[in-house]
Amino acid sequence: QPQIPKPSPGSLVFTRRTTMMAAQPTANPGVRLGWKAPGALASPPRLALSRSAAAPLASHRVGRGKFSAAAITTDDYLPMRSTEVKNRTSVDGIKSLRLITAVKTPYLPDGRFDLEAYDSLINTQINGGAEGVIVGGTTGEGHLMSWDEHIMLIGHTVNCFGTNIKVIGNTGSNSTREAIHASEQGFAVGMHAALHVNPYYGKTSTAGLISHFDEVLPMGPTIIYNVPSRTGQDIPPAVIEALSSYPNMAGVKECVGHERVKCYTDKGITIWSGNDDECHDSRWKYGATGVISVTSNLVPGLMRSLMFEGENAALNEKLLPLMKWLFSEPNPIGLNTALAQLGVVRPVFRRPYAPLSLEKRTEFVRIVEAIGRENFVGQKEVRVLDDDDFVLISRY
Repeated sequence: QPQIPKPSPGSLVFTRRTTMMAAQPTANPGVRLGWKAPGALASPPRLALSRSAAAPLASHRVGRGKFSAAAITTDDYLPMRSTEVKNRTSVDGIKSLRLITAVKTPYLPDGRFDLEAYDSLINTQINGGAEGVIVGGTTGEGHLMSWDEHIMLIGHTVNCFGTNIKVIGNTGSNSTREAIHASEQGFAVGMHAALHVNPYYGKTSTAGLISHFDEVLPMGPTIIYNVPSRTGQDIPPAVIEALSSYPNMAGVKECVGHERVKCYTDKGITIWSGNDDECHDSRWKYGATGVISVTSNLVPGLMRSLMFEGENAALNEKLLPLMKWLFSEPNPIGLNTALAQLGVVRPVFRRPYAPLSLEKRTEFVRIVEAIGRENFVGQKEVRVLDDDDFVLISRY
């Protein structure tokens, strides 16, 4: 066996991993990385293995329960999910949800997450009757997060609220590799289900779509998200029908319209409307289970009534001006502006988003007054914010 030099006091400590086939430095406790004690070697000892030395190392067993890389094959691979997580994550539990909120992510003035405001938003959703939240979706600006931020926020939501509301992490990507890795981590921190969009920008074929979803569906309950206006590619019914037999296929967030919803519900596939302005009719006329909603960030109680209490054309008509206002510019611009005007989040935007115009902000006040301030989240009076009230962050 190759001899590994022992480090001198104060120098870098090297560890060997048989699965990595390389040496990696870690700092001694209490010692700044790179610091050398008096009398230490001029440079830290290096472990350089030739190809001939690597072979015996690969077959070496180090300690109890540690095996060489040669003993690990792809057939032994399992997603990073504990038995406890698997046992409490039910596909049927996801399929039954009627109101899921695509929750907003609020920020501090320096662009970091405002977790205090975020927790208040989640509590408001729970109290308002939402049954699930999408964390880090389009509305939550997952595309503006690092994956570390993204997984942290999923884990935080599970740890603080996971017993009271279903946590669905947006771990989709246009890279299959990233989607797999993010979903592994999301389920490892306890999310109840994953939301997966089809690969966008670098669009693929029908066979490629099926192959992409085939890689992520085994990990846990999954909602597929079809939003051609953002991805540039419709997921055709043939793909959804092919995937519907997978045990972990919970359903589809569908944004194409009523006829597509009916096409699936006639076949017994669970569907959530992805369009707030269509969700009432999709639910009560076309068989959708419910909605994955942006508007429920603002009026969760009224959106619950719309999904639970039967056909209510009057309530739907009352909410349509708010829904139209919210999507007058690409989501989540309207929602970010509205929540700031209601005083429940700071008026901080991560670029490239910017608030709605002063004219639109004034219109929002009138909409709130027409629906009733008591139906909206927060306790403060709705205000028309000035342009100077908003903080736009480019570096965070």
